[in-house]
Amino acid sequence: MWLQPTVTIAATSEPVSLVEAKRQVRVDFDDDDQNLTDLIATARNHAEKYCGVYLAQQTVAVQADDWCDLTHLPIRPAQSIASLAYVDAAGATQTLATTVYELRGDTVVLKYGQVWPSIRKDSLITLTAVVGFAEVEPAVKHAILLRIADLYETRESAGEANWTSFDSLLSNHRFY
Repeated sequence: MWLQPTVTIAATSEPVSLVEAKRQVRVDFDDDDQNLTDLIATARNHAEKYCGVYLAQQTVAVQADDWCDLTHLPIRPAQSIASLAYVDAAGATQTLATTVYELRGDTVVLKYGQVWPSIRKDSLITLTAVVGFAEVEPAVKHAILLRIADLYETRESAGEANWTSFDSLLSNHRFY
């Protein structure tokens, strides 16, 4: 069983630039740049939660009960594994060598001739990985831009329709 992932190194770039956001909300002045920068991160975060993926590249740590959990990672898309740590039978924290495993899509598998090491009872395995897309698909980017415009133009709470353009654009990009 996987525990909730934690971002250890936040995204340093967004899938939507400030210039693109300003064009979307039809602003050509700098007074709202900080607000728009915050809205970009908010809209990206909303889209990430909606789709169940990380859109911007960032590093996350997630813990599991057993090696078999690695057959289906709860973080998508995994670009690379920074580390795979565990507590051995003697109680010492170990980092598994990259010669033992490899990342294949949404799975971590053993390399040929390798075995998973024994772990201490009731301890957790910690996977730290770089996740996110180098570039998001156009529909996802447009959904983020729509969300930014909605948040910019309606700065207070407002009711939302049952199904929005945001939902329509992202519905084919969801992972369950």
